[in-house]
Amino acid sequence: MSTPLSILHPTVTMAAGQRYDWHQLHGSADSLAIIKAAEQHSGLTVLITHDTATALRMEQALRFYGSALTIMLFPDEETLAYDYLSPHQAIIAERLTVLHRLAHVQQALLIVSVNTLLAKLPPLSYLDAYSLVLTVGQAFDRESMRRRLEASGYQCVDTVYEHGEFALRGSLMDIYPMGAELPYRIDLLDDDIDSLRSFDPETQRTIEQVERIALLPAKAFPLDRAGTTTFADRWPDYFDVDIRHCSLYQDVQKGIAPAGIEYYLPLFFDQCSTLFDYLPAHCLVVHAADLRQPAETFWQTLKQRYNARQSDVQRPILPPTELWLTVEQLFATLKSHTRIVWHPQAAVGKIRGDCFNSQPLPAVAIDQRSATP
Repeated sequence: MSTPLSILHPTVTMAAGQRYDWHQLHGSADSLAIIKAAEQHSGLTVLITHDTATALRMEQALRFYGSALTIMLFPDEETLAYDYLSPHQAIIAERLTVLHRLAHVQQALLIVSVNTLLAKLPPLSYLDAYSLVLTVGQAFDRESMRRRLEASGYQCVDTVYEHGEFALRGSLMDIYPMGAELPYRIDLLDDDIDSLRSFDPETQRTIEQVERIALLPAKAFPLDRAGTTTFADRWPDYFDVDIRHCSLYQDVQKGIAPAGIEYYLPLFFDQCSTLFDYLPAHCLVVHAADLRQPAETFWQTLKQRYNARQSDVQRPILPPTELWLTVEQLFATLKSHTRIVWHPQAAVGKIRGDCFNSQPLPAVAIDQRSATP
Protein backbone atom coordinates (compact mmCIF):
# COMPACT_ATOMS: atom_id res chain seq x y z
CA MET A 1 0.00 0.00 0.00
CA SER A 2 1.35 3.45 -0.87
CA THR A 3 2.20 6.09 1.71
CA PRO A 4 -1.02 7.59 3.19
CA LEU A 5 -1.95 11.05 1.95
CA SER A 6 -2.10 14.05 4.24
CA ILE A 7 -5.63 15.26 4.96
CA LEU A 8 -4.33 18.81 4.84
CA HIS A 9 -2.88 18.41 1.34
CA PRO A 10 -5.15 16.26 -0.86
CA THR A 11 -4.07 16.32 -4.51
CA VAL A 12 -6.72 16.71 -7.20
CA THR A 13 -5.99 17.39 -10.87
CA MET A 14 -8.97 18.69 -12.82
CA ALA A 15 -9.77 16.58 -15.89
CA ALA A 16 -13.20 15.79 -17.33
CA GLY A 17 -14.33 12.35 -16.22
CA GLN A 18 -11.40 11.90 -13.79
CA ARG A 19 -12.34 10.00 -10.61
CA TYR A 20 -10.48 9.97 -7.30
CA ASP A 21 -11.32 7.40 -4.63
CA TRP A 22 -10.59 8.34 -1.02
CA HIS A 23 -10.32 5.86 1.83
CA GLN A 24 -9.67 5.94 5.58
CA LEU A 25 -11.42 9.21 6.38
CA HIS A 26 -12.59 8.58 9.92
CA GLY A 27 -14.93 10.84 11.88
CA SER A 28 -15.04 14.32 10.37
CA ALA A 29 -11.79 13.79 8.50
CA ASP A 30 -13.91 13.62 5.34
CA SER A 31 -15.06 17.22 5.88
CA LEU A 32 -11.51 18.41 6.51
CA ALA A 33 -10.18 16.70 3.37
CA ILE A 34 -13.08 18.05 1.29
CA ILE A 35 -12.60 21.65 2.45
CA LYS A 36 -8.87 21.45 1.69
CA ALA A 37 -9.54 20.07 -1.79
CA ALA A 38 -12.10 22.83 -2.39
CA GLU A 39 -9.56 25.45 -1.33
CA GLN A 40 -7.10 24.13 -3.91
CA HIS A 41 -9.70 24.12 -6.68
CA SER A 42 -10.07 27.51 -8.38
CA GLY A 43 -13.75 27.04 -9.19
CA LEU A 44 -16.90 25.62 -7.64
CA THR A 45 -16.89 22.41 -5.58
CA VAL A 46 -20.20 20.55 -5.21
CA LEU A 47 -20.69 18.22 -2.25
CA ILE A 48 -23.59 15.74 -2.66
CA THR A 49 -24.87 14.12 0.54
CA HIS A 50 -27.22 11.22 1.26
CA ASP A 51 -29.92 13.40 2.80
CA THR A 52 -30.69 16.81 4.28
CA ALA A 53 -29.61 15.82 7.79
CA THR A 54 -26.16 14.83 6.48
CA ALA A 55 -25.96 18.05 4.47
CA LEU A 56 -26.62 20.14 7.59
CA ARG A 57 -24.12 18.12 9.64
CA MET A 58 -21.39 18.45 7.05
CA GLU A 59 -22.08 22.15 6.60
CA GLN A 60 -21.38 22.64 10.31
CA ALA A 61 -18.21 20.55 10.08
CA LEU A 62 -16.95 22.41 7.01
CA ARG A 63 -17.54 25.78 8.66
CA PHE A 64 -15.89 24.54 11.86
CA TYR A 65 -12.58 24.14 10.09
CA GLY A 66 -12.49 27.88 9.57
CA SER A 67 -12.14 28.11 5.82
CA ALA A 68 -12.51 31.52 4.22
CA LEU A 69 -14.17 29.74 1.30
CA THR A 70 -17.77 30.69 0.49
CA ILE A 71 -19.97 27.80 1.64
CA MET A 72 -23.57 27.57 0.39
CA LEU A 73 -26.29 25.06 1.22
CA PHE A 74 -28.97 24.50 -1.41
CA PRO A 75 -31.95 23.63 0.78
CA ASP A 76 -34.57 21.01 0.11
CA GLU A 77 -38.15 22.21 -0.36
CA GLU A 78 -39.12 20.13 2.70
CA THR A 79 -42.39 18.90 1.25
CA LEU A 80 -43.27 15.34 0.35
CA ALA A 81 -43.58 14.46 -3.33
CA TYR A 82 -46.98 15.45 -4.75
CA ASP A 83 -47.90 17.12 -1.47
CA TYR A 84 -50.80 19.58 -1.31
CA LEU A 85 -48.45 22.01 0.45
CA SER A 86 -45.97 24.56 -0.87
CA PRO A 87 -42.53 25.20 0.63
CA HIS A 88 -42.20 27.94 3.23
CA GLN A 89 -41.49 31.32 1.65
CA ALA A 90 -38.13 31.55 3.45
CA ILE A 91 -37.03 28.27 1.85
CA ILE A 92 -38.09 29.48 -1.61
CA ALA A 93 -36.12 32.69 -1.02
CA GLU A 94 -33.00 30.78 0.01
CA ARG A 95 -33.18 28.43 -2.97
CA LEU A 96 -33.62 31.25 -5.49
CA THR A 97 -30.79 33.19 -3.84
CA VAL A 98 -28.39 30.27 -4.17
CA LEU A 99 -29.33 29.74 -7.83
CA HIS A 100 -28.76 33.44 -8.49
CA ARG A 101 -25.38 33.40 -6.71
CA LEU A 102 -24.13 30.40 -8.68
CA ALA A 103 -23.88 32.57 -11.78
CA HIS A 104 -21.52 34.97 -10.02
CA VAL A 105 -19.38 33.00 -7.56
CA GLN A 106 -15.80 32.19 -8.40
CA GLN A 107 -14.36 29.85 -5.76
CA ALA A 108 -17.02 28.33 -3.50
CA LEU A 109 -18.42 25.10 -2.06
CA LEU A 110 -22.04 24.10 -2.64
CA ILE A 111 -23.72 21.45 -0.46
CA VAL A 112 -26.83 19.63 -1.72
CA SER A 113 -28.58 16.39 -0.81
CA VAL A 114 -29.10 13.84 -3.58
CA ASN A 115 -32.91 14.10 -3.30
CA THR A 116 -32.73 17.87 -3.85
CA LEU A 117 -30.24 17.46 -6.69
CA LEU A 118 -32.63 15.18 -8.59
CA ALA A 119 -35.49 17.70 -8.64
CA LYS A 120 -35.95 19.79 -11.79
CA LEU A 121 -35.77 23.59 -11.58
CA PRO A 122 -36.92 26.63 -13.54
CA PRO A 123 -34.67 27.45 -16.51
CA LEU A 124 -31.83 29.93 -16.09
CA SER A 125 -33.62 32.38 -18.40
CA TYR A 126 -36.46 32.69 -15.87
CA LEU A 127 -34.25 34.15 -13.13
CA ASP A 128 -32.61 36.49 -15.63
CA ALA A 129 -35.95 37.75 -16.95
CA TYR A 130 -37.67 38.21 -13.58
CA SER A 131 -34.79 39.64 -11.54
CA LEU A 132 -34.42 43.38 -11.10
CA VAL A 133 -31.97 45.88 -9.59
CA LEU A 134 -33.22 49.22 -8.20
CA THR A 135 -30.91 52.19 -7.57
CA VAL A 136 -31.36 55.67 -6.14
CA GLY A 137 -32.29 58.17 -8.87
CA GLN A 138 -33.77 55.50 -11.14
CA ALA A 139 -37.11 56.12 -12.84
CA PHE A 140 -39.92 54.22 -11.11
CA ASP A 141 -43.46 53.59 -12.31
CA ARG A 142 -45.62 52.34 -9.42
CA GLU A 143 -48.27 50.56 -11.46
CA SER A 144 -45.89 48.79 -13.82
CA MET A 145 -43.79 47.75 -10.81
CA ARG A 146 -46.91 46.39 -9.09
CA ARG A 147 -47.76 44.30 -12.15
CA ARG A 148 -44.19 43.06 -12.47
CA LEU A 149 -43.98 42.07 -8.80
CA GLU A 150 -47.33 40.26 -8.89
CA ALA A 151 -46.25 38.43 -12.05
CA SER A 152 -43.08 37.36 -10.20
CA GLY A 153 -45.15 35.90 -7.37
CA TYR A 154 -44.99 38.76 -4.86
CA GLN A 155 -48.09 39.41 -2.74
CA CYS A 156 -49.50 42.89 -2.10
CA VAL A 157 -50.24 43.34 1.63
CA ASP A 158 -51.01 46.15 4.05
CA THR A 159 -47.81 45.70 6.09
CA VAL A 160 -44.69 43.86 4.99
CA TYR A 161 -43.44 41.14 7.34
CA GLU A 162 -42.18 38.23 5.21
CA HIS A 163 -40.20 37.52 2.05
CA GLY A 164 -42.20 37.93 -1.13
CA GLU A 165 -44.46 40.72 0.17
CA PHE A 166 -44.83 44.36 -0.88
CA ALA A 167 -47.03 47.28 0.16
CA LEU A 168 -47.93 50.56 -1.53
CA ARG A 169 -48.72 53.68 0.50
CA GLY A 170 -48.74 56.99 -1.33
CA SER A 171 -45.18 57.80 -2.41
CA LEU A 172 -43.75 54.83 -0.49
CA MET A 173 -43.31 51.20 -1.45
CA ASP A 174 -42.19 48.60 1.08
CA ILE A 175 -40.83 45.32 -0.25
CA TYR A 176 -39.19 42.24 1.25
CA PRO A 177 -37.03 40.87 -1.60
CA MET A 178 -36.38 37.15 -1.85
CA GLY A 179 -33.03 36.33 -0.29
CA ALA A 180 -32.67 39.68 1.50
CA GLU A 181 -31.97 39.80 5.23
CA LEU A 182 -34.28 42.79 5.68
CA PRO A 183 -37.17 44.47 3.83
CA TYR A 184 -36.66 47.83 2.10
CA ARG A 185 -38.60 51.07 1.88
CA ILE A 186 -38.58 52.85 -1.47
CA ASP A 187 -39.25 56.58 -1.13
CA LEU A 188 -40.35 58.23 -4.38
CA LEU A 189 -39.95 61.81 -5.52
CA ASP A 190 -42.31 62.30 -8.46
CA ASP A 191 -41.40 59.38 -10.76
CA ASP A 192 -37.89 58.74 -9.46
CA ILE A 193 -36.46 56.79 -6.51
CA ASP A 194 -35.43 59.36 -3.92
CA SER A 195 -34.06 56.94 -1.29
CA LEU A 196 -33.76 53.27 -0.42
CA ARG A 197 -33.78 52.25 3.23
CA SER A 198 -33.78 48.91 5.02
CA PHE A 199 -36.14 48.60 7.99
CA ASP A 200 -37.08 46.27 10.82
CA PRO A 201 -40.24 44.32 9.86
CA GLU A 202 -41.33 44.12 13.51
CA THR A 203 -40.96 47.80 14.47
CA GLN A 204 -41.14 49.21 10.90
CA ARG A 205 -38.27 51.54 11.85
CA THR A 206 -35.49 52.46 9.43
CA ILE A 207 -32.14 50.70 9.93
CA GLU A 208 -29.87 52.12 7.23
CA GLN A 209 -29.87 53.84 3.86
CA VAL A 210 -28.57 51.96 0.80
CA GLU A 211 -27.84 52.86 -2.81
CA ARG A 212 -29.22 49.74 -4.53
CA ILE A 213 -31.27 46.61 -3.93
CA ALA A 214 -31.64 43.41 -5.97
CA LEU A 215 -35.05 41.80 -6.45
CA LEU A 216 -35.46 38.10 -7.21
CA PRO A 217 -38.80 36.54 -8.21
CA ALA A 218 -40.94 35.34 -5.30
CA LYS A 219 -41.80 32.02 -6.95
CA ALA A 220 -39.99 29.47 -9.10
CA PHE A 221 -42.54 30.01 -11.88
CA PRO A 222 -44.19 33.03 -13.57
CA LEU A 223 -47.80 34.02 -12.87
CA ASP A 224 -48.03 36.73 -15.54
CA ARG A 225 -50.08 36.37 -18.70
CA ALA A 226 -47.26 34.60 -20.54
CA GLY A 227 -46.82 32.10 -17.70
CA THR A 228 -50.50 31.26 -17.28
CA THR A 229 -50.93 30.98 -21.06
CA THR A 230 -48.02 28.52 -21.29
CA PHE A 231 -49.59 26.57 -18.41
CA ALA A 232 -52.93 26.35 -20.23
CA ASP A 233 -51.29 25.40 -23.54
CA ARG A 234 -49.23 22.60 -22.01
CA TRP A 235 -51.99 21.21 -19.77
CA PRO A 236 -53.64 19.07 -22.51
CA ASP A 237 -50.25 17.52 -23.31
CA TYR A 238 -50.31 15.80 -19.92
CA PHE A 239 -53.91 15.60 -18.72
CA ASP A 240 -57.25 14.62 -20.22
CA VAL A 241 -59.64 15.91 -17.55
CA ASP A 242 -62.49 18.39 -17.36
CA ILE A 243 -60.77 21.65 -16.38
CA ARG A 244 -64.09 23.03 -15.08
CA HIS A 245 -63.77 20.66 -12.12
CA CYS A 246 -60.06 21.24 -11.56
CA SER A 247 -59.62 24.07 -9.03
CA LEU A 248 -55.84 24.07 -9.43
CA TYR A 249 -56.14 24.88 -13.14
CA GLN A 250 -58.75 27.57 -12.49
CA ASP A 251 -56.60 29.21 -9.77
CA VAL A 252 -53.56 29.44 -12.04
CA GLN A 253 -55.61 31.06 -14.79
CA LYS A 254 -56.64 33.71 -12.23
CA GLY A 255 -53.00 34.36 -11.31
CA ILE A 256 -53.31 32.50 -7.99
CA ALA A 257 -50.61 30.08 -6.83
CA PRO A 258 -52.45 27.13 -5.21
CA ALA A 259 -50.71 25.02 -2.58
CA GLY A 260 -48.53 22.34 -4.14
CA ILE A 261 -48.28 24.08 -7.52
CA GLU A 262 -44.51 23.46 -7.44
CA TYR A 263 -45.22 19.90 -8.63
CA TYR A 264 -46.57 21.32 -11.89
CA LEU A 265 -43.41 23.28 -12.74
CA PRO A 266 -42.95 21.80 -16.27
CA LEU A 267 -46.29 23.29 -17.34
CA PHE A 268 -44.94 26.84 -16.93
CA PHE A 269 -41.90 26.38 -19.19
CA ASP A 270 -41.07 24.87 -22.55
CA GLN A 271 -38.19 23.10 -20.84
CA CYS A 272 -37.03 22.87 -17.22
CA SER A 273 -33.46 22.86 -15.99
CA THR A 274 -31.61 20.92 -13.31
CA LEU A 275 -29.07 22.13 -10.78
CA PHE A 276 -26.35 20.90 -13.14
CA ASP A 277 -27.43 23.55 -15.66
CA TYR A 278 -26.65 26.25 -13.07
CA LEU A 279 -23.17 24.89 -12.35
CA PRO A 280 -20.06 26.10 -14.18
CA ALA A 281 -18.52 23.73 -16.70
CA HIS A 282 -15.40 22.90 -14.68
CA CYS A 283 -16.71 22.14 -11.22
CA LEU A 284 -15.38 19.53 -8.81
CA VAL A 285 -18.00 17.03 -7.56
CA VAL A 286 -17.62 15.16 -4.26
CA HIS A 287 -19.90 12.38 -3.01
CA ALA A 288 -19.88 9.16 -0.97
CA ALA A 289 -19.32 5.86 -2.74
CA ASP A 290 -22.74 4.53 -1.78
CA LEU A 291 -24.71 7.50 -3.18
CA ARG A 292 -26.73 5.28 -5.52
CA GLN A 293 -28.55 3.56 -2.66
CA PRO A 294 -30.29 6.67 -1.20
CA ALA A 295 -31.07 7.87 -4.74
CA GLU A 296 -32.79 4.58 -5.60
CA THR A 297 -34.65 4.57 -2.28
CA PHE A 298 -35.92 8.08 -3.04
CA TRP A 299 -37.13 6.95 -6.47
CA GLN A 300 -39.02 4.03 -4.96
CA THR A 301 -40.81 6.50 -2.69
CA LEU A 302 -41.65 8.71 -5.69
CA LYS A 303 -43.19 5.78 -7.55
CA GLN A 304 -45.25 4.75 -4.54
CA ARG A 305 -46.65 8.23 -4.01
CA TYR A 306 -47.36 8.63 -7.73
CA ASN A 307 -49.24 5.32 -7.87
CA ALA A 308 -51.29 6.32 -4.82
CA ARG A 309 -52.39 9.68 -6.28
CA GLN A 310 -52.42 9.37 -10.06
CA SER A 311 -56.13 8.51 -10.29
CA ASP A 312 -57.36 11.83 -8.84
CA VAL A 313 -59.17 13.47 -11.79
CA GLN A 314 -59.73 16.73 -9.90
CA ARG A 315 -56.01 17.09 -9.23
CA PRO A 316 -54.08 15.02 -11.79
CA ILE A 317 -50.33 14.75 -11.28
CA LEU A 318 -47.30 14.56 -13.53
CA PRO A 319 -45.24 11.36 -13.77
CA PRO A 320 -42.00 11.41 -11.72
CA THR A 321 -39.78 11.53 -14.82
CA GLU A 322 -41.18 14.99 -15.62
CA LEU A 323 -40.20 16.36 -12.20
CA TRP A 324 -37.02 14.51 -11.23
CA LEU A 325 -33.92 13.13 -12.88
CA THR A 326 -33.71 9.35 -12.90
CA VAL A 327 -30.87 7.65 -11.04
CA GLU A 328 -29.24 6.68 -14.34
CA GLN A 329 -29.46 10.25 -15.63
CA LEU A 330 -27.84 11.47 -12.42
CA PHE A 331 -24.85 9.15 -12.61
CA ALA A 332 -24.41 9.66 -16.34
CA THR A 333 -24.10 13.40 -15.66
CA LEU A 334 -21.75 12.87 -12.72
CA LYS A 335 -19.35 10.86 -14.88
CA SER A 336 -18.67 13.91 -17.05
CA HIS A 337 -17.25 15.85 -14.07
CA THR A 338 -14.05 15.51 -12.10
CA ARG A 339 -15.16 13.51 -9.07
CA ILE A 340 -13.94 12.68 -5.61
CA VAL A 341 -15.65 9.56 -4.26
CA TRP A 342 -15.03 8.91 -0.59
CA HIS A 343 -15.58 5.53 1.03
CA PRO A 344 -17.03 5.80 4.54
CA GLN A 345 -16.15 2.19 5.39
CA ALA A 346 -12.62 1.21 6.35
CA ALA A 347 -10.56 -0.18 3.47
CA VAL A 348 -10.24 -3.98 3.47
CA GLY A 349 -7.76 -5.89 1.29
CA LYS A 350 -6.76 -4.47 -2.09
CA ILE A 351 -8.31 -1.08 -2.75
CA ARG A 352 -8.48 1.36 -5.64
CA GLY A 353 -7.58 4.92 -4.80
CA ASP A 354 -5.83 6.79 -2.02
CA CYS A 355 -5.73 6.23 1.73
CA PHE A 356 -5.38 9.10 4.18
CA ASN A 357 -3.46 9.40 7.41
CA SER A 358 -6.50 9.58 9.68
CA GLN A 359 -7.20 7.11 12.47
CA PRO A 360 -10.45 6.20 14.24
CA LEU A 361 -10.93 7.52 17.75
CA PRO A 362 -10.00 5.09 20.54
CA ALA A 363 -12.84 3.37 22.35
CA VAL A 364 -14.02 5.67 25.14
CA ALA A 365 -17.17 3.83 26.21
CA ILE A 366 -17.50 3.44 29.99
CA ASP A 367 -17.39 -0.14 31.34
CA GLN A 368 -19.99 0.10 34.06
CA ARG A 369 -19.00 -3.30 35.42
CA SER A 370 -15.49 -2.11 36.15
CA ALA A 371 -14.51 -1.42 39.77
CA THR A 372 -13.32 2.01 38.59
CA PRO A 373 -15.59 2.87 35.64
